[in-house]
Amino acid sequence: MTVVARDELIQARKRLDLTQEQLAERVGLSRGYLSNVEKGNHNPSLETAKKLAKALNKTLDELFS
Repeated sequence: MTVVARDELIQARKRLDLTQEQLAERVGLSRGYLSNVEKGNHNPSLETAKKLAKALNKTLDELFS
């Protein structure tokens, strides 16, 4: 399980002008699951964290602690 740096995840998504729906589609998640990750209700698996980081042009360290 990976702890999300919620603010960085949200800001990275917004900097790329992506909606939750668009980012979720890019990484194969539901929008609802991504929303819960952003809210801190769910922590993504390492595999999902890697996909999110790649889609947002960030390293794992930049998005997750």
